[in-house]
Amino acid sequence: MEKSLASIQSQVSIVGQWRAYYQLTKPKVILLLLLTAIVGMCLAIPGIPKMNLLIWGSIGIGLLSSAGAVFNHCIDHNIDVKMARTKRRPIPQGKVSLTQAVVFGVVLSVVGVLVLWLLVNPLTAVLTFISMLGYAVVYTLWLKRATPQNIVIGGIAGAAPPLLGWTTMTGQLDGNALLLVMIIFTWTPPHFWALAIARVDDYKKTGLPMLPVTHGIEFTKTMILLYTVLLMAVGLLPFLTGMSGWLYFIGSCLINWGFFYVAWQLKFTPEKRSPMAVFKYSITHLMLLFIILLIDHYIA
Repeated sequence: MEKSLASIQSQVSIVGQWRAYYQLTKPKVILLLLLTAIVGMCLAIPGIPKMNLLIWGSIGIGLLSSAGAVFNHCIDHNIDVKMARTKRRPIPQGKVSLTQAVVFGVVLSVVGVLVLWLLVNPLTAVLTFISMLGYAVVYTLWLKRATPQNIVIGGIAGAAPPLLGWTTMTGQLDGNALLLVMIIFTWTPPHFWALAIARVDDYKKTGLPMLPVTHGIEFTKTMILLYTVLLMAVGLLPFLTGMSGWLYFIGSCLINWGFFYVAWQLKFTPEKRSPMAVFKYSITHLMLLFIILLIDHYIA
């Protein structure tokens, strides 16, 4: 009986530890990044993408993106313990040690690079690795602590997946892929600043120079609203360049207008839930925008 109980406890412990490792990869964020990468793969060619490239490209990009998330946890572990939003992450909770997390991130990085280099193409491997370093090192280690424009400058790393998906299929850079990067690059600041407003007290505790802390909440609300206007303009570029058709034009206008509307409410008729309402809408917005891009590509 005691052996049986010990065996059950051991299995529970193993499952719990693997769940902690899984949480280190920020799976919900990675799934959204992979969606934009897969859309980039599909838009890169006129027909159905080669399944071997789509599968291995997704795996490689997913592994390196996950590695970036793990290194983000490692670098920020002293900050995470001070914030209500992040103090339950695996490292602050002691579920995974810092050394274990670093090793896990290195393994994900090596496997991801090998998958992309050997089974996709060297260009995608190099660009994805640079993107991972941009997020894990340049943004997390330096920009996040150096300037209130951290998410603007560092946002280029998080905007790279559509380009990586494109190069997965073509093995070369293309201007249309950069249009997709521009959309996510413009989307990132209002998405993150809305969360920063909702968690401004936490950020004050950490000493990080987040925009609501350094310039105030009202200024940040104004910047969110202005960026949604910019996003409406940038969102038209795929249509204006002939990359997408009328279905995308109509769909993007509707969901971009929705983003502007919730940002307007946040600025001029705010409620307690308004910052998180903008944050949650922004996630839905990006998902829908890229799904519409994909549907337009195949039926328009």
